[in-house]
Amino acid sequence: MASKSKLQKFAELASNPIVLEKNPAFKGKWNTDFFKNQHPIVLELACGKGDYTLGMARLFPEKNFIGADIKGNRIWSAARIAGIENLQNIGFIRDQIDHINDYFVPGEVEEIWITFSDPFPRDGDAKRRLTSAKFLPHYKEILKAGGLIHLKTDSDLLYHFTKETLSEFPSEILKDYEDVYAMNKNEELYGIQTYYEKMHLLDKRTIKYLCFRLL
Repeated sequence: MASKSKLQKFAELASNPIVLEKNPAFKGKWNTDFFKNQHPIVLELACGKGDYTLGMARLFPEKNFIGADIKGNRIWSAARIAGIENLQNIGFIRDQIDHINDYFVPGEVEEIWITFSDPFPRDGDAKRRLTSAKFLPHYKEILKAGGLIHLKTDSDLLYHFTKETLSEFPSEILKDYEDVYAMNKNEELYGIQTYYEKMHLLDKRTIKYLCFRLL
């Protein structure tokens, strides 16, 4: 069977009920109108093919999971798997992370995950890093009080940049693992490995993790 074209995938995305494309229709109503339950909402930013979103949704049916990314081809792959597995506790947003506050009212999100996002290595792109001072206030607004943010990355630059940024922002780092696998901590992180994480491990890169809250 021939693979589907991008146009076919985008057409399917437009009609997929678990994907919102630049459409914040469920702002403030994710629990009541989308998931139709009162379970906590966990958000993955720059979710890519949704490996972590899907993995967590399988493990925790008592929580709701939303993956956000701008890449339609990746969202299509994730939404397709969610449909095949009939996962009822999952949804996707296709939009820029800059617009994430358009989709949630204050305190609507329980946790945020950022897994292997682009570290934007050039100094001039530092504001585009998802843990920059530009983004943290947006996360603080949509998170419930004391809500957690998780960062998992292979990038030394992003790891140290995040710690430096947090040192200048009211925050508390709760967990700091410089080498997830040397410290035998990945099972604590649900044992999930993304496509990119597997590639990084093959390249002998060190996987780092931070868990923090914004005060």
